[in-house]
Amino acid sequence: MKRALISVSDKTGVVDFAKELSQLGFEIISTGGTKKALENSGIDVIGVEEITGFPEILEGRLKTLHPNVHGGLLAKRIPEHETQIQEHGISPIDIVCVNLYPFQQTIAKKDVTEEEAIENIDIGGPTMLRAAAKNFEYVTVVVDANDYANVVAELKEQGKVSTETNKALAAKVFRHTAAYDAQIAAYMTNLVGEENPEKVTYTYELKQTLRYGENPHQKASFYKDALGSSFSIAHATQLHGKELSYNNIHDADAALQMVKDFDEPVAVAVKHMNPCGIGVGGSAFEAFKKAYEADSKSIFGGIIAFNRPVDKETAQLLHEIFLEIVIAPSFTQEALEILTTKKNIRLLTVPFTEEKKTEKVFTSVEGGLLIQDQDTYTLTNASVKVVTKREPSEQEWEALKLAWKVVKHVKSNAIVVSNHERTLGIGAGQMNRVGAAEIALTQAGELAKGAVLSSDAFFPMDDTVEAAAKAGITAIIQPGGSIRDEDSIKKADEYGIAMVFTGIRHFKH
Repeated sequence: MKRALISVSDKTGVVDFAKELSQLGFEIISTGGTKKALENSGIDVIGVEEITGFPEILEGRLKTLHPNVHGGLLAKRIPEHETQIQEHGISPIDIVCVNLYPFQQTIAKKDVTEEEAIENIDIGGPTMLRAAAKNFEYVTVVVDANDYANVVAELKEQGKVSTETNKALAAKVFRHTAAYDAQIAAYMTNLVGEENPEKVTYTYELKQTLRYGENPHQKASFYKDALGSSFSIAHATQLHGKELSYNNIHDADAALQMVKDFDEPVAVAVKHMNPCGIGVGGSAFEAFKKAYEADSKSIFGGIIAFNRPVDKETAQLLHEIFLEIVIAPSFTQEALEILTTKKNIRLLTVPFTEEKKTEKVFTSVEGGLLIQDQDTYTLTNASVKVVTKREPSEQEWEALKLAWKVVKHVKSNAIVVSNHERTLGIGAGQMNRVGAAEIALTQAGELAKGAVLSSDAFFPMDDTVEAAAKAGITAIIQPGGSIRDEDSIKKADEYGIAMVFTGIRHFKH
């Protein structure tokens, strides 16, 4: 008689699966809670201790690690192996259905203790899975409840599970155990505070297969970190619209990272990973009006993110423009009724009430991976110093704070011109700083008079200050740190410009 060993933490569908196997003539072997669940459903079950001749001990830590189990899993169906297991009284096991202790769910709990996490590290389960997967030519191994039906169907139709299916199931097992071990490794690494481990392994779950990547000729998929921040695009809820594209996801993430830096009501418009307009106000409606005014041309086809609910009044404004995505904590029913009349606009909600988590930033390079901390520095962290004769006025300070928040998110070289309510001009991704300043100042036009300017890095020469002064800028915020800082300070004093050094740069490549 063929044998199936079933031992699962997630019991979804397992009773029906075991019934089908039993009806097909399989003996069912099981342990613990799974055994009870199957017996309670009227299924004949052999306890694993009857196979091993050894009781469960060490609070359940030891029950399946035994030659009578692993010999049955690892034996090839060849004469030499069959003779050996018969000599030792071992019977083959033909199907293994195992899923693991819920380590991921355990460590995701806010109040989890170290002891609880450690006890949810499965040892016997991964060992059985790996043994069965290694022997896929002869053993069917199932780790995912979604595969139960296909296994049963093949058994009914063919009398066995095909080698191709067994190989695919084995591959899934090794992905599953690798991900499981990666989560344990990450938890233990964080537990001991190791910042630069000699090896890193990260695991992600498929969220979406994308139509294409950055361009139509590139294939792409979207994976999420199951233990990552829920305050993220990876964990957003889509209320309306077609599936997100590769570029949509990139831009939406950029917009959300910008919104996170603001406590006051803000609207952020993003195109190609750069802000094209940011406005603050007393409400989402006021903030969006200002963001739209900042660059009414570039906002077309853009991504809009709010940190306040979208109401009817705001939705009516949004409805007048072609937009790809709108992100917000929520949408009123009236707002949804207005916006969902547009078939293709994507509406996403993100839990803004969730705690902000600082995560690592990964950038792939050919043959490797760059890992760094997120740039979470703000003016609170900075050593702010007024270096000119004139100090900024109260309104200039508010404008400088806004400009400094925004410039962090603009591709380097970056210059932002703003007042205290919205951006006026943004120069992004230029090969020299004066070029970025000229773009920002040209966009701002006459509105640059009386406005402020921020730079993501220091001025190597005084030419940026000269350009700002001629455009009417009255205050500047920049990191400082150039060997020629004094030239820029003198130039600012010459034009009566207030200039602030932060001591922090915000390069963004």
